[in-house]
Amino acid sequence: MTRVFHKTETDGNAAGYRRRVRSFVLRAGRLTEGQSRALKELWPLYGVDTSEDKLDFWTLFGNEQPVIMEIGFGNGDATWQMASAHPEENYLAVEVHRPGVGHLLLKLEEHAVSNVRIACEDAVELLDKRVPVASLAGVRIYFPDPWPKKRHHKRRIIQSRFVDLLVEKMLPGAILHMATDWEPYAEHMLEVMHNRQDFENLSPDGRFVSKPDWRPVTKYEKRGERLGHGVFDLVFRRTA
Repeated sequence: MTRVFHKTETDGNAAGYRRRVRSFVLRAGRLTEGQSRALKELWPLYGVDTSEDKLDFWTLFGNEQPVIMEIGFGNGDATWQMASAHPEENYLAVEVHRPGVGHLLLKLEEHAVSNVRIACEDAVELLDKRVPVASLAGVRIYFPDPWPKKRHHKRRIIQSRFVDLLVEKMLPGAILHMATDWEPYAEHMLEVMHNRQDFENLSPDGRFVSKPDWRPVTKYEKRGERLGHGVFDLVFRRTA
């Protein structure tokens, strides 16, 4: 998945956090001819246009199936595989890296996947301003940027105030699934989620779970394995 981060506010104000949070690093990347074609021809079929309006999932997907939001899908290989394997779910996939968006568009066309819509914008801004309250059946954040240096830890997307925002947007019973190949970040995630009354850790020992069947192996996971990293999955259920 794309490595994502957020910038924290300077005044500690919650409203300031929402206005200024950023969930991505803009990276240069060369589009292939196929990706360029996909962005021109396939975006009208799968793309979510930038707007200030609240999303209407019925209009967006044409049905009332549960909606899963994936933040930072990278090249989208895990996204299309999850969506193809679960046609009973809708996927709102968010990514700012245009080559990755183009790649996913091509895969959706190639595999005739119709239950994915793509937003190419700041995921946290989209979540805050356009996703309706209590509308998401799940949120998936796979291999976000761990920002390993201590002075950069404030840039990690998984922070208490971000989880507060998730609480607003997720339905009771909705599943939050995070995965990382950086053990210190996994421990940070556990610390952020510890003792929250609005989420229940589904791990039997209160820590990590085995990789759920719904998550395909990702590019970052394979790279982490080559580097000798472990992979840590955290699954929480939104309580009522």
